[in-house]
Amino acid sequence: MSQKEIPGDLKFLKSHEWARVQDNGLIRVGISDHAQEALGDLVYVELPEVGAQVQAGNSVATVESVKAASDIYAPVSGEIVEVNESLADKPETINEDAYGDGWLFVVKASDRAELDDLLDADAYAGQIENEDH
Repeated sequence: MSQKEIPGDLKFLKSHEWARVQDNGLIRVGISDHAQEALGDLVYVELPEVGAQVQAGNSVATVESVKAASDIYAPVSGEIVEVNESLADKPETINEDAYGDGWLFVVKASDRAELDDLLDADAYAGQIENEDH
């Protein structure tokens, strides 16, 4: 099974969420291509409320596929400032474009140093490889 290219500007949680620091300093979050592939066709996404305070490592959203429901964890603590409303009607966008249009939410981080605890793209690729063996 060939892995799609993992974007080098992303940081990852071991639980397969990705975090991308945007030019404005906000952090966009989604799930990895590997995760969406493992879950299968997504049928429902429950997103956090804009304005909600989240803690790094805590469950803040849920994605459901025909196979399973999966909690989505916050990579950093802070405030939810945007959610991807289009996923309500088209959860399959995550399957089609996990690192792009399939993003889940945006966090205004209270402590950007928490990003240092996350895996870089190479470390994440190594983790996936180990899981597949």
